[in-house]
Amino acid sequence: MAAVALQAVHRASKSRTGAPDIGAATALKPLDPDVVSPAIPAFFIGHNRAGLWVAREAQGRAGGLFLFKSSAVEFAHRRSAPARCALVFPAETFELDIENQGSPLVALAARWLDGMKRHLARLVR
Repeated sequence: MAAVALQAVHRASKSRTGAPDIGAATALKPLDPDVVSPAIPAFFIGHNRAGLWVAREAQGRAGGLFLFKSSAVEFAHRRSAPARCALVFPAETFELDIENQGSPLVALAARWLDGMKRHLARLVR
């Protein structure tokens, strides 16, 4: 298993005041072929804004949401079997931009939690 440096750029998202959004997610760009061979499967593993673990194949062919880091790493290894895969751990948050092939309960819980946050925000106003 190889760990490689993050290859990500920040989205150019700005709030109304012109300041960068603190919770803005990272846009993942393709891995540098000089760092990771295109023949080696590579997965990005990190957190999304909700705090869940995200595993996403670098080419966008597979991805999922998980409660535990170990589950995300195991998902990456299962999807790349029998070959090993390169794991990239971005420091910034990023969102799963493809269909969730991980735990369906985690995705459901994330949607429920997001709805509860919106509901509580309305009550506080």
